[in-house]
Amino acid sequence: MKPKIQPYLFFGGLCEKALVYYTRAIGAEVKALMRYKDNPEPDEEKFKIPKGYEDKVMHACMRVGNAYIMASDGCGEEAEHKGYSIYLGCENAAEAEERFNALADKGKVNMPLEKTFWSPKFGMVTDPFGIQWMVGVDVD
Repeated sequence: MKPKIQPYLFFGGLCEKALVYYTRAIGAEVKALMRYKDNPEPDEEKFKIPKGYEDKVMHACMRVGNAYIMASDGCGEEAEHKGYSIYLGCENAAEAEERFNALADKGKVNMPLEKTFWSPKFGMVTDPFGIQWMVGVDVD
């Protein structure tokens, strides 16, 4: 079996809002969602529910195209998203524009979506949750 690399993002209490947002913005499909109150082993020391997190997301999995992104509210800590970007490869310029604009809505454009020497359309954006995205048209 080959190992898989999948991003696991923590949203500091905003995971459910993020899942709804990514469903709309990039066509994500939520494949699994478990709340802290649904934990089958809540009494074990290592699995204690953070105070006020009973209805928060303990674990979620969303599919974007043929890739998966895991997500959680974390354990009460503030979410910090620094030092990485997630690349979203699109089939054509129209799709790239649609996804880029959706991620930029209430976010911040770091590099406008434009033609580059490696792609007909490429841009960088930070979404409202602080996740940095690179959006581009994949070329073979």
